Amino acid sequence: MARGGIRNSFDDLPVGKDSPVDGENVVAYVSGSRSVPLRELVGNPKNPRDDIGDLEDLASIAERQLQPVVVVTRAAYEKLYPEVQINARWVVVIGNRRLAAAHKYGRPELDIVVRDDLAVDHGTLLSSIISENVDRDDFDVIEEAKAVQQLVDKVGSADEAAKLLHKSKGWISQRRSLLGLAPELQASVRRRELAVREARSLARLPKEEQIARWRAATENGAVGEGSGGSDGTHQPESGSSPSDESGTNQTRAVTRALKKFDSAPAALAVALRDHLGEARAKTLASELRKACK
Repeated sequence: MARGGIRNSFDDLPVGKDSPVDGENVVAYVSGSRSVPLRELVGNPKNPRDDIGDLEDLASIAERQLQPVVVVTRAAYEKLYPEVQINARWVVVIGNRRLAAAHKYGRPELDIVVRDDLAVDHGTLLSSIISENVDRDDFDVIEEAKAVQQLVDKVGSADEAAKLLHKSKGWISQRRSLLGLAPELQASVRRRELAVREARSLARLPKEEQIARWRAATENGAVGEGSGGSDGTHQPESGSSPSDESGTNQTRAVTRALKKFDSAPAALAVALRDHLGEARAKTLASELRKACK
């Protein structure tokens, strides 16, 4: 114990149910961030992320940690997930990539903030984790979709999930729809070869039709590889008008698709939908049905 009775590390603290480390008063005791050795930390076994990705961007953690990781106590976590046995004092719920980077790059300890209030129920914990990761470049939309579906399953409805994430019901529906994509197309979304906007449209089709439709469209230029960000929006080149460039590209796509209609009719359908917009494309489809009767 340091001078003046102030404890400098967790090694100085008593253990047991009445201690500020293992006992019920741990949250009150740990009000700010403090450093703990890696041996006292474990990653979240229920982390909705299935891949921590490339850790190279976190290599500097060997020298400095800019932001503490958020943890819950072992007792709080096991109360929420009694089927999981935790063999560490703290479970990292926000900051699992930083934990992995600390192990990889040789940092012996991490600063933590204890937030047992996040483990009050499954919905609160999951929504906190998802909210922390949404819109980060290293958290792709398929991971988002899986996490959102997991949250919906836990809280029982998409409406409740939307409230917890402070998102619209439409956003929840759009993310969940991506799970209806064939695995090959999900992989293309993760590589950003297939924009989210086109992916949502393909997800409405039977899986056996999705890949054929996408391949036909990409071969004819109706769906541009890498043409969108994670939200599926088109990214124009600098110095050009977004509306002019978008219109020109879509017109060219329709022209190319028309030339290859006999071999790839689906490509024309996709190109026309992108050019006209969904509402006008539906109007066109209705008129075509009438004309072909």
